[in-house]
Amino acid sequence: MNHDKRRISFEFFPPKTDAGVKRLLQTVQQLSVLAPDFVSVTFGAGGSTREGSYQVAAEIVRTTQLNVTPHVSCIGWSVSELRDMLACYKQAGIESIVALRGDAPDNDANATRAFEHANQLVEFVRAFGGFRISVACYPEFHPEAPSPSVDLQNFVRKVNAGADEAITQYFYNNDAYYSFVERVRRMGVTIPIVPGLMPLTDYAQVARFSRFCGAEIPQWIRRHMEDLEGDPQGQHALGIEIAVRQAEELLRNGAPGLHMYTLNRAEPTLRVFQQLGLARSHTQAEQYAELS
Repeated sequence: MNHDKRRISFEFFPPKTDAGVKRLLQTVQQLSVLAPDFVSVTFGAGGSTREGSYQVAAEIVRTTQLNVTPHVSCIGWSVSELRDMLACYKQAGIESIVALRGDAPDNDANATRAFEHANQLVEFVRAFGGFRISVACYPEFHPEAPSPSVDLQNFVRKVNAGADEAITQYFYNNDAYYSFVERVRRMGVTIPIVPGLMPLTDYAQVARFSRFCGAEIPQWIRRHMEDLEGDPQGQHALGIEIAVRQAEELLRNGAPGLHMYTLNRAEPTLRVFQQLGLARSHTQAEQYAELS
């Protein structure tokens, strides 16, 4: 299903408990009505949840018809371990991955590293063969980058190493995305750059994430959300409204698709896609949303 050739994907993280895994698999089933092109599975700093990530990815492959794209990072693996994991993913029927530099646990400079930089990981996976490779990019620039120009150059190196697609960090200022795309196109990048969206349905949680990952929440949104403090339903509704408006404008201006950071919840993404008119079946989507 190509959503009029728009590329649609959803991102999940591996829960820490069996009950959490069960809830996640229910969420995956609920969102499968939207027929995404793929779903991705993250892991913790330093690959701390990599076994759980593999188990969740394998279970989604086993129980659904969805294409699964696990995250793989440079940190937390040796080269031989990374090669073994890629072989396991291939054996499980997985055909694509997201290649990341990754974060060291608690800034541990001595953490095991297969590679220092993401472009080296992309080269390794490309040489291993058999996977479509997505990479990350940052419209508001990576928080550790010494300058925007260095961050852009780092991204271009990942693309030149063999990436097939880029997925952005979530953002709330579409102009940042347009500017980033324009700049890297001038640098010769031609691969699709899919915007990542995270609906602000849990404002406190997303604001906390944003402080660490460098995703700016515009002042006007902060003020509206703070005005609704103590009214979680009001914040939720405003978060959906903002996400729908943002997605509509991105798609209208040529974005190749949408990557939704779901926080393992089905309902916000279902609501956004219903209002965008991208749900395959509104009746089914409404039924699933009621279960969320």
